[in-house]
Amino acid sequence: MISGRLRQWLSLLVCVLAVILLKSEGASVGITYLQDAVAKGAVCLDGSPPAYHFDKGSGAGVDNWIVHMEGGGWCEDVPTCLSRKNTDLGSSKQMVKQFGFSGLLSGQQKSNPDFYNWNRIKVRYCDGSSFTGDAVDRANNLFFKGNSIWEFIIADLLAKGMRNAKNAILSGCSAGGLASILHCDRFRALLPASTKVKCISDAGFFLHAQDVSGGKHIEEFYGKVARLHGSVKNLPASCTSRMGARPELCFFPQYVVQTMQTPIFFVNSAYDSWQIKNILAPSAADKSKAWKSCKLDLKKCTAAQLKTIQDFRTQFLSALNRAGVVNSPSKGMFIDSCYAHCQVGKQIQWSSDSSPVVSNMKIAKAVGDWYYERSPIKKLDCPYPCNPTCPKVDSDS
Repeated sequence: MISGRLRQWLSLLVCVLAVILLKSEGASVGITYLQDAVAKGAVCLDGSPPAYHFDKGSGAGVDNWIVHMEGGGWCEDVPTCLSRKNTDLGSSKQMVKQFGFSGLLSGQQKSNPDFYNWNRIKVRYCDGSSFTGDAVDRANNLFFKGNSIWEFIIADLLAKGMRNAKNAILSGCSAGGLASILHCDRFRALLPASTKVKCISDAGFFLHAQDVSGGKHIEEFYGKVARLHGSVKNLPASCTSRMGARPELCFFPQYVVQTMQTPIFFVNSAYDSWQIKNILAPSAADKSKAWKSCKLDLKKCTAAQLKTIQDFRTQFLSALNRAGVVNSPSKGMFIDSCYAHCQVGKQIQWSSDSSPVVSNMKIAKAVGDWYYERSPIKKLDCPYPCNPTCPKVDSDS
C-alpha cells in the first residue's frame, strides 16, 4: 500500500512534470468563444457557440496566419451524435479553457523556426462532420452546422486582420486534416490574390478501401455522415460534379485532390494507425477479433496480417499517385512508415531529437522547405518496419 504522504508527493511530482512538459512544448493559450455565431446558427452539436484558441503573431510574422483545425472523428447517426453532444467534441461548454500549443503551432523559435511568430489559431471541433454540415434535428435538439462554424470563424479571423495576410496556411489533423483538404480552395478564394496561401493535411488522407472482410465499412460510414449532416452541398463542387449519383464519395481525399487548385502538403503515415484500426480492420469486419492484438501492436501481427497491411500501404500510395500528389510541383508530402496518426501537433514528432526522419529530414523541415519553396518535398519512407526513428508506441490521437 502507498502511504498518504507518498501519494501526495507522487501527485505533486506528476503536476510538476505536467507543467514542465507544457512549458517545453509551448505556451498555454486561452479560449475564445464566438457568442455572436449563435444568432447566425453557427453552433456546436448542442447549440453552444464555436470556439478557438488564438496566439497572436509578432515581429516579421505579424501578417502571417496559420488556421489549424482540430480532429476527433465523426458522428454518423443520432445515437453517436447524442453521445458526443455533452463532450468537448460536441459542446464548447465542455472544452478546456487553456490549450498548450506545440509542433506546428509552437511559439518557440528553436522548435518551430519557420512559423513560431505567425498568428496561430487552433479551431476547436464540435460538429462531427469535418466542418461540412448544414442541418438541424429539432426532435433530438442536435445542430449539424459544421460548415456554418467554419464560415463564421474564417470571417471572424479575416475581420481580426487575416484579410491583410501576406502568408496563410489552412491545416488540420485527422478529421481536421480532412477538413483542410475539403475547404482548401475555399480558403484560398476568401483571401486576397496577393496572399500566399497553402494547406497542410496531417493524417487526413483517408483511403477509400475495402475492409478485411471484403466489405465497404468506411464508404458506408462516410455516406451516413454526409446524409445525416447534409454535407454534400458543402463538399467541393469540383469533385461532386464528377461523381454522378455518388457525391458523398467526395469525403475521400483521393477524389478531391485531383482537381484542387491550391498547393497542399500531406503529412501521413502509410500505416496510419486510425485507418488500419477503422478502415482496414474495423471491429464490425473482425467479429472473431483476430486482428485485435495486431491493431494494438504491429509486432504482434501474423505474417498474413502483415501482408494485408503492406497491401494497404500499396493502395494508399497508389491513391496518392492517382490524385496527382507525387508528380504535382505544387503538392508536397512526407509519408513515413510509423504506426502513427497525427504528427504535426506534437513537438516530439514535429522537430525533436525523437522525431521520425525520412531521407535525413524531419517533418518540421520538410513542411517549412515546401511552404517557402526552398526545395520540392516528396518524402516517401521505406516499408515497415524499416525506420528506426519511428516512435516506439502508437501515437493514435
